[in-house]
Parts: sequence; structure tokens; C-alpha cells
Amino acid sequence: MIVATRIGHQEPVLVLARPVAVGQVLSARDLREESVTAGRGLAFIPVRSRSSVEGRPVAYSLPAGTPLTTSLMGAARVPPAGQAVAAVGLKAGQFPPGVQSGNRVTVVVVPDNGNSTGSTSTMWDASVTDVRSDATDQATVISLLMSEDDARRLASAPTGQISVVMVHGGAR
Repeated sequence: MIVATRIGHQEPVLVLARPVAVGQVLSARDLREESVTAGRGLAFIPVRSRSSVEGRPVAYSLPAGTPLTTSLMGAARVPPAGQAVAAVGLKAGQFPPGVQSGNRVTVVVVPDNGNSTGSTSTMWDASVTDVRSDATDQATVISLLMSEDDARRLASAPTGQISVVMVHGGAR
């Protein structure tokens, strides 16, 4: 008697060939084929559906190598209800080198010592959604997903008094 066990068959699916930003319309060069084991609980988009994916936007910013599912496609779903994305322009020393999308951070605003005596720092928790350096590497803009109220407060904080600290948990 011969007993065979089927571990799972490989199915060709669509995978991102490069990183994409939320709302970006997918083109042929954004996609590649990769085989994955079927039946993993996610509805991966098969290669045969390529024509229905090209020309559609992605709902999230995604890294290269992400297998596509129908839930990742469509209108932007960032930020979620009750949250906002705030951007801060920082110089070297105001954030850890290597901070990247997905990192959990604490944003710290230190009051100007000349204006207030005994003031304490203000802190908010956030997740990094994007990191971009300018052409001269003089400033880096870090986009942060946080509560709407916190994002509004951060947006009114004085430039030069903001720092970003990576916290335990790294990527979400």
C-alpha cells in the first residue's frame, strides 16, 4: 500500500515588483509573478487576473514582494477613520538612522527653554508611514499615522523642537 500526502500545490500569483505608495495606480512594471502554496487562508490574486489589476490603485503603501489580494486594491484606506497622517521635517540627530515605514515611534516636542520655565515635553505615539530625504540630504520628512487630535497638535509644534524615537515593537 502506498500512502501519499499532498502538502499543497503551488499557484502563480501577482506580487509587487517594487514598493508602491497609497493611491498609486498599478502598471505592468509594478507586478511580477511568484508561486505560493494555495490554501493559506488569503485570497491571492492569480496571474491570470493581471489585466483586471493593471490600472487600479492600491489602498495602502506596500513594500516590494507583497502578494496582492483584493483587500489591498481600491481607494486609499489610509488614514483610517479617527486617525490622520502628519508630516515632520527633521534634520540628522532628530530621528534614528534607519527609521522606516512600519516603525512604531514616539514623537517628542521639547519646549523652548527660553520661553517657558518648568515646561515638560509633549509626547505622542505614532506609526511611520513614509520617510523621504530631500535632494540635498539637509532634511528628512517623516510621515506619521496618529490620532487626529494628536496630528493637529503636532502640526502646530515649532520646527526644530521635534524629535522621533523608535520604540519597542519596531514594525506594526
